[in-house]
Amino acid sequence: KKMSQGERKSNSSSNVAAGPMSCDENGVDEGFPYARPAVCELSGDIRVSPSQKTMYLVNPSGGGGFDEKGEKRLRPYARNDDFLLPAVVEVTVKSVSSPEAAPQCTRQHRVPAVVFSVAGYTDNFFHDNTDALIPLFLTTAHLKGEVQLLITNYKPWWVQKYTPLLRKLSNYDVINFDADADVHCFPRGYLGLYRDRDLIITPHPTRNPRNYTMVDYTRFLRAAYGLRRDQPAVLGAEPGMQPRMLIISRAGTRKLLNQDEVAAAASELGFNVTVAEAGDDVPAFAALVNSADVLLAVHGAGLTNQIFLPTNGVVLQIVPWGNMDWMATNFYGQPARDMQLRYVEYYIDEEETSLKDKYPKDHVVFKDPKALHKQGWQALADTIMKQDVKVNMTRFQPFLLQAMDELQE
Repeated sequence: KKMSQGERKSNSSSNVAAGPMSCDENGVDEGFPYARPAVCELSGDIRVSPSQKTMYLVNPSGGGGFDEKGEKRLRPYARNDDFLLPAVVEVTVKSVSSPEAAPQCTRQHRVPAVVFSVAGYTDNFFHDNTDALIPLFLTTAHLKGEVQLLITNYKPWWVQKYTPLLRKLSNYDVINFDADADVHCFPRGYLGLYRDRDLIITPHPTRNPRNYTMVDYTRFLRAAYGLRRDQPAVLGAEPGMQPRMLIISRAGTRKLLNQDEVAAAASELGFNVTVAEAGDDVPAFAALVNSADVLLAVHGAGLTNQIFLPTNGVVLQIVPWGNMDWMATNFYGQPARDMQLRYVEYYIDEEETSLKDKYPKDHVVFKDPKALHKQGWQALADTIMKQDVKVNMTRFQPFLLQAMDELQE
């Protein structure tokens, strides 16, 4: 798609009152262990040179939070993770005193630029959303397509996979920041993306001044993927109508070992049950989830697919053994409520976990699972996250009934 040459429109921004560049550096969140990375907004004469990994800002006053060399360096990945950040391309904003001190424009754009990275944990559906797509939505949705995306740590397959969403957010072809020789000139720009807490978005004067919610995000997804259902089936509305349940199966860890038994019990209660594994074909799986009224899954990235359920649909999360309540609530439970879904959770006890076949009863995994959480992610990944579960059907049956009841309200 060709960019229009010519004059720039005047652009206003809520967050550049401090001058030509202002950065949101306040990344700490007391209630959430993952700090947010800095994000900078620029306005005026901005010249982006991907080959130099530099955004030049014509800034005669020299003010605006630059170091003694007139530079500000950022790694624009929307998860402030010490383990990941070294792999993220570093981009420099360079303050220059006059247009002559910056490279000449070879492409002129009338719309703002957004430079961001898709390094890190992308290719995990949870992180694709939390570290890239939701932050991109938060940063750009208000621009209504009039924005140019420039992606570093560019992954062609990732851009391909999420093309429907990128096209919905931007009317222009994505620029590969790692392989572009032009000097792109913009009236405004963002380096990095605003993020909140994973699948949770709350109003905030800087990060979310337009008060977007997860309901807005799910509407955006439905529009981008052409998902038709925005409400679940209402029980009893049509004779013989069976509500649909989708059970997401897992191939690796945290398998539901008696999945067939669970599916049979749900069918007996009157659900039309489908069992499927979340694959790489996002549009197809999104349509499958959107056709369901109830989504059932063991804790894991597959539960992120609740974003495609119709509003007021039901999520049933099976929470593995091991003091997983904080993770269950913050990663999937609270987000479900924020998306106006009905949320049911079932906690595995020590008789229902495969850990009992692996560790003795007096092992820390049973005696004090909290201690494993304190040791950090790797300790969890090696123990608690590696369990499979087999629900006790007598204990589990009422939760299937509760999911059914939620559809009657």
